Amino acid sequence: MSKSVDVATVHARVESNSAPLLVDVRTPAEFESSHIPGAINLPLGRLDQHAGRVARDASEQVVLVCQSGPRAEQAQDRLAAAGLTDTVVMAGGMNAWTAADGPTVHGRERWGLERQVRLIAGSIVLVTALLSLWWTPAVFVAAFIGAGLTFAGLTNTCGMALVLAKLPYNQPVDRVDVEASLARISRAGSRA
Repeated sequence: MSKSVDVATVHARVESNSAPLLVDVRTPAEFESSHIPGAINLPLGRLDQHAGRVARDASEQVVLVCQSGPRAEQAQDRLAAAGLTDTVVMAGGMNAWTAADGPTVHGRERWGLERQVRLIAGSIVLVTALLSLWWTPAVFVAAFIGAGLTFAGLTNTCGMALVLAKLPYNQPVDRVDVEASLARISRAGSRA
């Protein structure tokens, strides 16, 4: 079961001298669009290969952030498996942070991963449903997408999102510098 913290608590800590170690696990493009000041971008897709280093170097509580919560919960599980148990997920993610008018650094606006999944999945279902009026086997494509979305809902993981996260659109030209992010985690740990 994941440990979480509410937005108001994170906001109070960001505004104080005891700002938490914020690790944003969204894609670089989502992070570029908007993020909490001082947050470190370490995308979920890159976390597995660095989880041990984060667990070793982070000597203070890590607040994990994503768009709405599921990716941060996955990151929390991966970090716990690597030995870092002092993590919390910011409940509601950036959606909740924005709704609470938390201070935000804005960059070039991009569609979030969840919105991209809804567009692609919905478009495939719509097109194949219409196509099935003339070619009956097309309905199986819509059923496959429906099964994938059901699996995503039950397991809190989404294969389509994992694929979309790797597309160039979701990787800004100046991509995330994972080494710089890890160095910031290490420096934050040495201050504690």
